[in-house]
Amino acid sequence: MARATTVSLREKKQKGQKITMLTAYDFPTAQAMDEIGIDMILVGDSLGNVVLGYETTLFVTMEEMIHHTKAVTRGARNTMVVGDMPFLTYHLSVEDALRNAGRFMQEGGAQAVKLEGGRERAAVVKAVVEAGIPVMGHLGLTPQSVHQLGGFRVQGKDVETAKKLIEDARALEEAGCFSIVLECVPSALAERITKEISIPTIGIGAGAGCDGQVLVSHDLLGLFSGHVAKFVRQYAQIGKIMRESFKAYKDDVESGSFPAEEHCYGIKDEVLSKLY
Repeated sequence: MARATTVSLREKKQKGQKITMLTAYDFPTAQAMDEIGIDMILVGDSLGNVVLGYETTLFVTMEEMIHHTKAVTRGARNTMVVGDMPFLTYHLSVEDALRNAGRFMQEGGAQAVKLEGGRERAAVVKAVVEAGIPVMGHLGLTPQSVHQLGGFRVQGKDVETAKKLIEDARALEEAGCFSIVLECVPSALAERITKEISIPTIGIGAGAGCDGQVLVSHDLLGLFSGHVAKFVRQYAQIGKIMRESFKAYKDDVESGSFPAEEHCYGIKDEVLSKLY
């Protein structure tokens, strides 16, 4: 299967074919997604929450992102990999943005980068795209701005903020983004944005009217217990299976039933006899 490109993704939008995207942070997960034909893998800064145990994504560093992006690109031979630019790696200057976006490509092996923000990021997007680096935008609930937004809440529910989202989407398209993630946006608004721009929209909590969908793989697999966001569909309960398996292993070791004879390597008696 040919790797998705910015051109092929736009063609999918034009043909009404849905785009699939998931997060991955390691080699085996990326390899599994690659084998079944996921269009895009996002090495998300959600890494901070689901892999590194941070309370928010704000603590994630470029070094951590590059480390995990390298692992993902080793497993994703046929899948487009998008590196998520962490907090303050593109906010201070265009030069910072270019340098860090370039690291995702040159060191991480990614095919594109993602950054959050609307019109205020247009100049950065334009500069990065002009440097030959494809950029995916991100509007709506932008986790790196969670404190400014007043928490994790749906965005665009009133006239003013809804208009801003539409204008921001147009600005990102004009700046050269090849697609835009819409997170926690009312479905009807996300569908309108999708129809008004020529580049694909990827929804997460933004309804079926988007051109594609993305989920955090740990949410999809049920790796954590506790609160599950409304927009998540859990396709498995891997976390429960893991805990049950770890408990069974613990019990077997403590009881002496593991390792059993079939798990052990033998040695000839005459060899043993010569050791004494």
